[in-house]
Amino acid sequence: IEIGERAGLPAQVSHHKAMGRVNWGKVRKTLSLIEDARLRGVDVTADQYPYTAASSSLASIFPAWARAGGTEKLIERLKDPEIREKIREETIENMEGIGAEYGWEDAYISNLKSEKNSHLVGKSLKEAAEILGKHPFDAAADLLIEEEGAVSIVYFAMCEEDVETVMKNRNVMVGSDGYALSPEGVLGRGKPHPRSYGAFPRVLGVYVRERRVIPWEEAIRKMTSMPAQKMGLFDRGLLRKGMWADIVVFNPRTVRDRATFENPHRFPEGIEYVLVNGELVVERGTHTGLTPGKVLRHKG
Repeated sequence: IEIGERAGLPAQVSHHKAMGRVNWGKVRKTLSLIEDARLRGVDVTADQYPYTAASSSLASIFPAWARAGGTEKLIERLKDPEIREKIREETIENMEGIGAEYGWEDAYISNLKSEKNSHLVGKSLKEAAEILGKHPFDAAADLLIEEEGAVSIVYFAMCEEDVETVMKNRNVMVGSDGYALSPEGVLGRGKPHPRSYGAFPRVLGVYVRERRVIPWEEAIRKMTSMPAQKMGLFDRGLLRKGMWADIVVFNPRTVRDRATFENPHRFPEGIEYVLVNGELVVERGTHTGLTPGKVLRHKG
């Protein structure tokens, strides 16, 4: 917020959340900070994905100073016995201490580079350590070294009440924080966070239809016109004459996410038709094979 205010530029709080039990509930304070800044004229908004789990590189469990300079530098430090011991002490305190955002049992390995260690995908860091016969720190450190830094994790660190509190706020839009994935081929590897397949239909099916956290109209605004306007894409995001025809036709009675943490590579249900730039890319729930999408560049 301060950077945006001092620079006179739009600001965005991306995938807003409060991680760690000691921080749960603090989103009310952060949301009020955003609201106060907007009243001062700062163009600050936020976005969220509708899950209580996050995802990042395994490297993220180690202290910031150990990660300085990138993953290669971190691996060098983990190979140095003296530095490794210091990293060990701080990491164990961060993962096992009173103020820990999450523990070894709360994070699972979602993807890695080699076939050799593929049996660890889907296992928590605690389970992986037991399989490898090591302390969780050493299992994580050695795995990161062996996989040359290419290890991803999913970790449960947020609470459902905060997810709903953030979603109700008018200054928050929906985002997936995900990737372009596919159930087949190289993009279908591992057990990634289900948000890449399920974020938007989950909002519609769970938080609108089932729990009634927000109404349909507000959910649609958070997914369409709000992000489009934030990005300066003023010819998209609305059903209006002269706008580009980016249209999703879904069944409000059946739309839902099917991707889970155990089986993340699953497409949603209830999305019947999708048009991109006026061309039909999904028809009766099936991809047509057309790819009319293009990179959108800001005209400012």
